[in-house]
This record gives sequence, C-alpha cells and structure tokens, in this order.
Amino acid sequence: MAPIQAVFQVLSRNLKCMSAKNRTVSGALGGFLGFVGMSAIAGILVTAAVTPALALSGMAATNTINVFENLPDYLAIDQLAQKSNVYANLTDGSPYLLASFYDQNRVEVASDAINQFVKDAAISGEDPRFYEHGGVDLQGTVTGLVTTLASGTARGGSSITQQYVKNVLVQKCEVLTDQKKRTTCYDAATETSPDRKLKEMRLAIGVEKKYPKDDILRQYLNITGFGGSVYGIEAAANYYFYTSAANLTLPQAASLVAIVNNPVKFKLDNPDSKTNGAENGYQANKQRRDYILGQMLKYKKISRADHDAAVASPVQPNLHEPSTGCQTAGGSAYFCDLVINTLQNDPTFGADESTRLANFRRGGYNIYTTLDLDLQSVAESTMKANVPSSYPGWDVGGVITSVQVGTGRVLGMAQNKDYTQDPAVAASNPNATGLNYNTDIDQGGSHGFQPGSTYKVFTLGEWLTEGHSLNERVDSRRKSDWGTFKDSCNGPQNFPGFNPKNDSNESGTNYSALESTIGSINTGFIGMAKKLDLCGIRKTAESFGVHRADLDPLQQGASAVLGTNEVAPLSMAVAFAGIANNGVTCSPIVIDRITGPDGAEIPPPKSDCKQSVDPSVDAGMTYAMQRVMSNGTATASNRATSPKVPMIGKTGTTDGNKDTWMSGASTKVATVVGVVSVTGDINQRNIFFDSGQAATARHRMWPEVMSVANAKYGGDAFAEASSKVLQAVQVPVPDLRGKTMADAQSTLESAGFSYADGGVTDSEMPAGTVARTDPAGGTSASRGATVTVYSSNGTQVVVPDVVGKTEAEARATLNGFAVTKTEQDVTDPKQVGTVVGMTPAAGSGSAPGGRVSIAVGKLGAGGKGNG
Repeated sequence: MAPIQAVFQVLSRNLKCMSAKNRTVSGALGGFLGFVGMSAIAGILVTAAVTPALALSGMAATNTINVFENLPDYLAIDQLAQKSNVYANLTDGSPYLLASFYDQNRVEVASDAINQFVKDAAISGEDPRFYEHGGVDLQGTVTGLVTTLASGTARGGSSITQQYVKNVLVQKCEVLTDQKKRTTCYDAATETSPDRKLKEMRLAIGVEKKYPKDDILRQYLNITGFGGSVYGIEAAANYYFYTSAANLTLPQAASLVAIVNNPVKFKLDNPDSKTNGAENGYQANKQRRDYILGQMLKYKKISRADHDAAVASPVQPNLHEPSTGCQTAGGSAYFCDLVINTLQNDPTFGADESTRLANFRRGGYNIYTTLDLDLQSVAESTMKANVPSSYPGWDVGGVITSVQVGTGRVLGMAQNKDYTQDPAVAASNPNATGLNYNTDIDQGGSHGFQPGSTYKVFTLGEWLTEGHSLNERVDSRRKSDWGTFKDSCNGPQNFPGFNPKNDSNESGTNYSALESTIGSINTGFIGMAKKLDLCGIRKTAESFGVHRADLDPLQQGASAVLGTNEVAPLSMAVAFAGIANNGVTCSPIVIDRITGPDGAEIPPPKSDCKQSVDPSVDAGMTYAMQRVMSNGTATASNRATSPKVPMIGKTGTTDGNKDTWMSGASTKVATVVGVVSVTGDINQRNIFFDSGQAATARHRMWPEVMSVANAKYGGDAFAEASSKVLQAVQVPVPDLRGKTMADAQSTLESAGFSYADGGVTDSEMPAGTVARTDPAGGTSASRGATVTVYSSNGTQVVVPDVVGKTEAEARATLNGFAVTKTEQDVTDPKQVGTVVGMTPAAGSGSAPGGRVSIAVGKLGAGGKGNG
C-alpha cells in the first residue's frame, strides 16, 4: 500500500500548496501543474480500478497498479439481518402473528416486489451511470477523490455497487457479539481513508464480476439503511408510508431514496424537527426528494407531467411503528416470553444465550408456536373478569396454564398483569411486570408458588405404587408429635411441633386414602406419608416433571407432603397432564415448527415423554381424582364445566388461604388455575373482587377454560382401576392379649395396622398388659385399618373351666363365684348330671364373686336310660 499512500500524500501536499494564501503567479502555476499531474496519477488508478485489463495492456505496470491489482476482490455476501416472527394458531389452523423481533427491521424482497419508481430513483439520484460502469463510476470517483484529498475525509463519488459493498462490510460487523470486535470491525469498514476507499473500489469490481446489475440493485435496496432500525425498502415503505415496496407512489419512492443519502437528516419520523418536520412540510427531505425527481426527469425515467405532479405533492408520512418484542403480543405476551426464553436455551441458534438471541433477532426465522388462540382468548377474558391487575394492600397474582395431554404442547398461558421489560415501568406500575408467574425462574419466571393440596396427588401415587389401596385406612388423628418418618435419602426424620390441621376441621381418626383425597384431609395424607418413604414421595413428584421453580432440589420433609415447595404452575400442569395420560408425562414444548429465512425447516425442541408411574397405579390416581370432581372439593368447578367429559381434579389452598388453586384435566387438556400472593400474605376468604370471593375465583375461571377445551378437544374415559387398587388387602389381626402395650403397638404396625390406645378396661390379664383388641385377635381386617388396643387394670379373675364336671365338682371349683344353674336336655346318658355349658366362657375374666351360670345335662325326650 505504500506507493498508493505516497501518491495520495503527494497529491494532498500539492492541493494544500494550492490553497496557500500568499502565493506568486509562478507558484500558483506550479501548484496547478502539480495538481494536474497528481490528478493524472489518480486517474490512472481509477482507470486501473475500472478496467484493469486495459491498464495492464495500455501502460507500463507500475508498482501502484500492481498493488491495486493485488487487493482482494472477493466479497462474501452473508445472509441479511431480518426480523424474526412468532406465530400462534387460529381456529382454522392458520398462523396469527404474535410478535416480531429484530435488531434491523428488514424484510428482504425480490426484485419484482420493488416498484420501478424506487429503482429509477435510486439510480438517478445515487448512480446515473450504474448500468454503464464496471463497479466504479470513473467520473464520480474522480470528483469524490478530489474532495477526499482536499478535505481529508472520504466523501461522494461512490457508486451503488460501492455503497452496497460498504453496507455488506458493516453488516458483517453487526453480527459480532463481542462489542470490542464489533467496534474494531465497524471502524475499519467506515474509516474515512483513501486506503478504505481503494479496498471498497476493488471489492465493488469483484461484486460486478459475480452478480448481474439487477441483482446488485435489488441487494442494495434490501440492505441499505433508511434511518434508525429500519433497513431495506420493504420495511421502509411499511414504516414511513404504511404500504409495500411494490405499491409506493412516485413521490413516496423519491422520498425514501432521499433518506438513503443522509438518514439522520432526511428520515421522516420526527415530526417535531425544526429543519425536517411536519411544520415545514419535511423541508429537508422534500428538497432532496425533488432533486431526485429532477434527476429522474433528466434521465428520462419519468415524464414532465409526472415530475411536476410529484414535486407539487406534499411529503406526508403515514408512520406505522413496527411491532417488536413480546409486549406487542397483548395478553399472550407471557407465552411469547417463554418462547423467546426457550429459543435462548436451544443450541440450534448458537453456543450461548446472547449469541442465540442475537441470531434469532437477525436471522429471519418464523416460529410457529403451540398456542391455541381459542383457549388463550378465554383464558385472557376470564382472567380479566375475575382477577384484577392490582388490589389495595395485596400483591395479587393470577395464573392460567393449559397443556395438551400426551404431547406437552402448551396451549394457553395468561396472567393478570400487563407485560413489560422496562424495569422502571415494572417498579412504578403495580399492574405491570416482566416476570412470568407461570414458569421457572430461568424461563423468565418468578420463584414459583406453593401448590398446596394439589401436590398431594404425588403422595397418592407413591401410596399406590407401594402396594397400598385406596380404601386402606391410616391413623388420621391430629397430633403434635407424628413420630419418626422414613427417609431413605436422609435417614429417619422427626419434625417436632409439626401439627397440621384440616381445612374444614374434619376430626375423623381413621380416614382411607380415598376419603383423604376426596376431602383433601391433611392429617390423612400425613398418616399415609408415615407409612411411606419421604424420599419416595419426592421421587414420584419428580417423575411427573415437578421441580422447584427456583431450581433448588425439591424439599421432602413432612410439610412438603401438603405442598410447601414453590413450584411453577406450568410444572403442575405438565404433571396433571401426565396423570391424565396413563402416567406418561411429556415435557412442555412451545414451538411446533421453525423455518429459516430460506424457508427451510429447522428442528424445534422436542417433548420428552416418559412413564412416571405404572398404568395400574395411575388408574387408581385418576379414580380418586374423578371422585374429587364429582363429590369432593372440586365439585364447584365440575358443575360449571360444559360440555361434560370425564375429568380429574384436585384443589389446593395454602396456609392462611394465601394461595388458592384448581388443577385438573380431561384425557386431552390439563389446566392449572391459581390466585396467588406474589409477595406478602393475605386471607383470600376475606377478600372480594367484583366477580366474587377471591378464594373461589379459581372455580369461576377453570370451568370457562375447560369448557372451551372440552368443546374443541373432547375427552375419553380414564382407565378403570383394578380391585387390587380399590380394595384393601385383608390380613389377620394378631392376638395381643397379655403383651405389653409397647409390644402390641410394634406388632400391629409391623403387620401393617395402625395402633390406637383404647384406654384401660376391666380384665383378668395382668395390669398394664393387653386385655383385648378391636377387631379381636384372630379375625381379619383391612391392611392399614386401625386396631384399638385396651389395657388391663388387673381387677378381674379368670373363670375356671368346669365343663364336663359334675354339678358338685363344678360348684366346688367355682367357689367364690355366685353360681346359678340351668338344665339343658341331652341325648347322651353320660352327660346327665354334668356341666355341658357355662357363661361367661371359661378363661374369660370376671370380677371376684361375679355370677357364673352353669348348664347341667338332663335326659330329654327320646333319651334312653341305662337299663
């Protein structure tokens, strides 16, 4: 490059000499001749640039020409940055635009989609000899070169091809994610130096060798900037005049081409501008526009009449702000936010999150999502009708999430806030937030919410997995010391002071698993957990895809059985969809299809489906959860849902009625609805919205969503539960008489029964030992049934056995008892005169001196004597 730089330095020095104030005539003449000489050299360079073959054949090969010839002339044309679009599904299955994303608002279009007025305006105004030169306009370049050398800055003279080259080089910088590298790249592509200009010229020649003129013009009109983030003629037409590039009028086309010359000066989206605003008719743009119209007339691209009419027309922009970001998706914004977070975690789009988002915003992708606008619409409307965006003294949140059973496709997602990603708005406006209450923290969500009793279904699943039945009973009495819980992960656990009560103050002492599920009995589920492994319950929840929203491990203490882990509503919807799918849980997905800028299909993230529990276990779960809908805590939601299909459900209310939930599913769609306290505590039963009590809003919203789901998707019968799952296993009750009470409890619990202390009773057994049980030892009872054990006070004596003795012998043996006698007919002469029965029975207890009745045999009718 040294010879080239030397030429420009010499030329520059001569130009500076010409501008000296005090010069003689001879000095001036010498300067002029020097200028002519240097211009000739510059002309040689330009000629060489334009026609290198001519230069090499018609003049000596100087070092300067050789250097220019050795500059690279290949320019890799990368895909232009274009906006990416996110779509939902209309009722007929056609796509509906939710939002667009871009760093550069550009829609690349074909040549036939660009009005001829635009092409003629660009050529006439920017490069009249476009179709005549080989990439560099000799006349324009010489003019620009003189200006560059005189001012020290690169100005003017660039052909359309050169401008295109410069834009391509700038675009290469825009895709760099490293800010330092991007700045260095941009400086190199735009520096005002002769070196950069010569490289640009050389690349322009290379482009002209490779591409036809019409294609270069099309690419130029698609790449060039029109002010701000607006790039390309199609986006400019839509933004400034709310039309397409194909439908631009002559004056509109000229106004847009005018912007290209100096976007900051000539763009039309600042009506308050003093120099180029509405008040002065966008004077700066109009002057440039009219110049271009004059050039079009000069080069016979338009008629005089068309020219005059266009010049006479005012500049009248019709701004159409392009949608960008999820905020344009309205009530679907939080679902849109989940889509974007999903893309940021998909390695298809890049190595890391920032690269993926940058590629998405520049890549021209079309994202076709799983969102069902029928379900989404009703979710938004019922949320708006039933949960306010804010409430005095309460940081209220409302969530609705629907998931398709068997696919994991997220069909709907709504919450009671306005979406914003502006921290200032979120901080100052209680109606707005950027947090998605439905998702995990790494998906744009909050830290989650306690699902309350809806989480009990996982204890139910573990209960059935371990071979227990729905009708098996447990000790359900309220107590402050539940003793030791099994935990195979962390070892035996005790929870002093853990004393849960039942929501409606149910006081039963021996609920079955089915009864506990139907009535959501807290003590019943803790009693079930006592017979299970706390670690196993946690693993069952995890098998259904449940995890903490803050991504910490699930807690597995006794209180976790009642739903104290903070979980995202989407996770619970996925779990309920798994329960409704014969125990097969499918991870959530939000994207059905992705196409690239060339229309090629790109594989979207797939749902991962796995068997969470055995189908027989799942059948037991759905049996119980259907009963919750028909005659349990979810009857309000069941009654209000129409059309009717088989449905499962579970309600949840957290401590102090802080959060309330309704979760359920058909065999086609699962929906979770919640009203939550985002921060702080409040008793929802004391709060009334316009639509009714806050605590019952869930039962007003869930049926509306599921009514639409049932009408659209239908529903099938759930699998029937087996008798093994339904009926409790019958096992013999051990004989505990005479054992210590501690031994009796241990024996019963080892046999699968619950132990209950029946207190002290009169008995002949030693004081403090077991007197009797109910059910009695030797009989059979359902596994898990409660056996009541009574201890002896030792006040009774054993009644001796006198059957077979003579009356006299019996009375002697029963000395100390009050003996009474009855006679009983016998047929065997040997029994005559002997005791054939006694009450109470031998071996039983009686108070000392108590009455004992003996039956003595006598020969009845038909009997025979001895002789």
